Amino acid sequence: MRFLVRDRLLGFGDDYWIEDDRGNKVFLVDGKAMRLRDTFELKDTQGNVVIDIHQKMFALRDTMVIERGGAPLATIRRKRMSLLRNHYRVALADGSTELDVSGRILDREFAVEYDGELLAVISRRYLHIRDTYGVDVVRDDADPALLIAVAVCVIHLAEKERKDD
Repeated sequence: MRFLVRDRLLGFGDDYWIEDDRGNKVFLVDGKAMRLRDTFELKDTQGNVVIDIHQKMFALRDTMVIERGGAPLATIRRKRMSLLRNHYRVALADGSTELDVSGRILDREFAVEYDGELLAVISRRYLHIRDTYGVDVVRDDADPALLIAVAVCVIHLAEKERKDD
């Protein structure tokens, strides 16, 4: 499954649509402005919240939390002992599963893997005026909404880290 993420360059609240490979709108990333912590909602086309994404308030390192239906689904943070700055770890709520995210995050060229197996590839396209990148979900049994939420989180964390430097 391939999804196109069209970042809005200018706009209040950081809202943007995610389309499938046929150009149909599938998800809306609704950035919540004027909040104490960074918050996003991944909504379906009817406006129902599929996934909540927010910054963890009290953490030593920048951390994002993904929730579905009010229950924690995953926690994302930059890998501690990595020589690569663009390496993130996704700890799923089951406590035993971790996903690795690595590559050139700010260039929108990275991959999501589980135990060395590729789950998704995120790649930028220069086909439109607005920034556009693809989220190619490689495995059929993978959760597209979760992988899109992971991409949104790591890009947000990397951009925030770049601003802080």
